[in-house]
Amino acid sequence: MSITVKLHVTHDKLALVPTLCALDSVHIRVITHGNTDPDASVFPFLIEHDDQSALESALDADPTVEAYECVDWTSEGGVYYIAHTPETKLISPVVTAVNGFMMKTETQGQGWLIRMLLPDREALNTIWEFANDNDISLEIIEIYGKSESVGERSYGLTDEQRQALAMAYEHGYFNEPRDVSLSEVAAKMDLSSTAMSGRLRRGVENLIAATINGTDEDN
Repeated sequence: MSITVKLHVTHDKLALVPTLCALDSVHIRVITHGNTDPDASVFPFLIEHDDQSALESALDADPTVEAYECVDWTSEGGVYYIAHTPETKLISPVVTAVNGFMMKTETQGQGWLIRMLLPDREALNTIWEFANDNDISLEIIEIYGKSESVGERSYGLTDEQRQALAMAYEHGYFNEPRDVSLSEVAAKMDLSSTAMSGRLRRGVENLIAATINGTDEDN
């Protein structure tokens, strides 16, 4: 079953991140287009900034930008075609390689917020492994399938994190005082204490990001 995933990625060599760091008020969005070539390095961007000179100075100094062309400019920003340098880290090639589609891609903070459609969870695992292999910080904010209602969304939890949290909750790990130790609940899942701790920590982080600290930019 296909899934929709919202995630946030950060790395200092991701496309245009140096420009984000250089300018106080800039917002960038990838313009959706029909290019399905996983090796593509030229993309159209809508860049919102009120100073074209300052923006282009930042692009000139950006080590992820090999070349750029402004095709339209207004008082609120412009549309640019941007070619990336070979050392730029991109998520789009691996998304295309797993037959995924990037539905919405825009900057948030000093990283990229991406909403993508993937054929299954195995595709998401491949993207996760790619991010880990390239030292890209990847935070899953929300996952849901076509048949899931809003109340059934997994809020960024992997199946393993959901199982770990459920097991810990069921046996009173979150009670005060605790009814079971970390090592005891880890043993119930045949995991080491370190592995169990990591799953619980990442699961709690994803829940907080998706519920307390997260916002849905499409609403």
